[in-house]
Amino acid sequence: MFDRHYAVWPESVPHFLELPTTSLYSNLSVSALRYPEHPAIIYYGAALSYRELQQQAEALAGYLQQAGVKAGDRVLLYMQNSPQFVIGFYAILRANAVVVPVNPMNRKAELEYLLEDTQAEVALCGLELLENIAPLVGQHGLREVIVSAYSEYAGECDGIDLPEAVQLANEIPELPGLTAWQQALAAKHQPGPLTAGPDDLCVIPYSSGTTGNPKGCVHTHHSVMATTVYCSVWGNAQHDSVQLVSVPMFHVTGMQVCMNCSIYIGGTQVVMTRWDRKAAAQLIQRHGITSWRNISTMVVDLLSDPQIDQYDLSSLKAIGGGGAAMPVAVAEKLKLKTGLEYAEGYGLSETISATHMNPYHAPKPQCLGIPIIGVDSRVVSLETLSEVEPGVTGEIVIHGEQVFQGYWNRPDATAEAFIELDGKRFFRTGDLGYYDEQGYFFLVDRVKRMINASGYKVWPAEVEALLYGHPAVQEVCVISAPDARRGETTKAVIVLAAGQQASAEEIIAWCQGNMSAYKCPKLVEFVSALPKSPTGKILWRALQEQEWAQG
Repeated sequence: MFDRHYAVWPESVPHFLELPTTSLYSNLSVSALRYPEHPAIIYYGAALSYRELQQQAEALAGYLQQAGVKAGDRVLLYMQNSPQFVIGFYAILRANAVVVPVNPMNRKAELEYLLEDTQAEVALCGLELLENIAPLVGQHGLREVIVSAYSEYAGECDGIDLPEAVQLANEIPELPGLTAWQQALAAKHQPGPLTAGPDDLCVIPYSSGTTGNPKGCVHTHHSVMATTVYCSVWGNAQHDSVQLVSVPMFHVTGMQVCMNCSIYIGGTQVVMTRWDRKAAAQLIQRHGITSWRNISTMVVDLLSDPQIDQYDLSSLKAIGGGGAAMPVAVAEKLKLKTGLEYAEGYGLSETISATHMNPYHAPKPQCLGIPIIGVDSRVVSLETLSEVEPGVTGEIVIHGEQVFQGYWNRPDATAEAFIELDGKRFFRTGDLGYYDEQGYFFLVDRVKRMINASGYKVWPAEVEALLYGHPAVQEVCVISAPDARRGETTKAVIVLAAGQQASAEEIIAWCQGNMSAYKCPKLVEFVSALPKSPTGKILWRALQEQEWAQG
């Protein structure tokens, strides 16, 4: 057991903690019983109490079961941050089904893949995203889509600019297979017994990989409960917590450290549908935000606002995040403004959020932190898979209650993702790092081929797989390129098919219509041939090194 970090361990936090042996949904039931009228969600001027949240989750769960959703069925949750996301998430669990959170940036081709891979027959969808999924009703097994406009839950925002998606009127088109959200709730179907337990499937977030298509990370109620409880205890989160939710809830950080932790403690989450630095500052001041988990680029943006000193941020008691390292200069500015140290953390979809966090009393800059409650993390040699000493770079591996069961329908990928050390099953993160003498972990590079653009993880093989759908593309290699603002960005190096013509602008426009915006190449270069090894493999690393040398 890795334990050298215990010397800097927070005094009030146990090294190990027994987890509840219940469904994750039970957390909502308990908080609704304890604090029925306490605001669970505040959304642009409107509040939803725990009593209302549970009632609506129950009603929607009843409708899902009436619509044919059975225990263990997968249901797509295709929405931006909103009260509907939270209601939908817990309704799916109450129906004893499995949540498949979908990136709201996903388009038709990506949705088709998810439907085929999960065999989901029902989806919950935000109105602004309907055009992407409505044409798929009746295809790939999709029978019904339940649709809602976020404006249904917004109130008077008093000077806060509403995101475009929240301004949409609640006008649901009357098409076969579409059901209005309020119609589903108004049916008032009572769900059957809650039968899901700790070993049943709970959530399958999709994590892109190096083999082209995203992989579903299979999590049980037990593994999801682990980070929900551990992160709450680590941060000493209390019932009076008011959390600003600005990171996407479909992603494991927003889902776990924000949404599920808040419901576990009976706290309040102030939800933003889209990031806006002025709105964030207004919400912190107006609602007395006490905790804000984010990606570091949001803090950079917030503090670069020339008017930031006009806002009172003194209610903040804890601030931290991950996704990209926090620049030292920005961390210093943050401390000057709020008196708080920025506490970075580390986790993956495969671990359903954080496995490493900086202790709030002793954080280190640009550091992943130390292994949290119950986590045994090591660094192993890439060649021998044996443990290495402090300061030696190797692959970070993790054992803990929050580690996933494996990849959905991918037994080979699952087998490759784990090794055994000291009789325990460790997940291979694919990240290169090291730990220091005190047990703090630091990220060095990535074993896997990944582009990190402002905290968004872009997997070249997935973008390549989608680009091969363009009729003019014969061969393509996606690499990273230096970018002054994002750190790095995505570039496609393309060999055109014989007799085909295309411009860089046409390729980029096609990508914008067929894949998530953050995945779209920002640069396109046409070449006559791609460099290859003697076995025919494209030498992507050579292209990338050349690009960075030129940059």
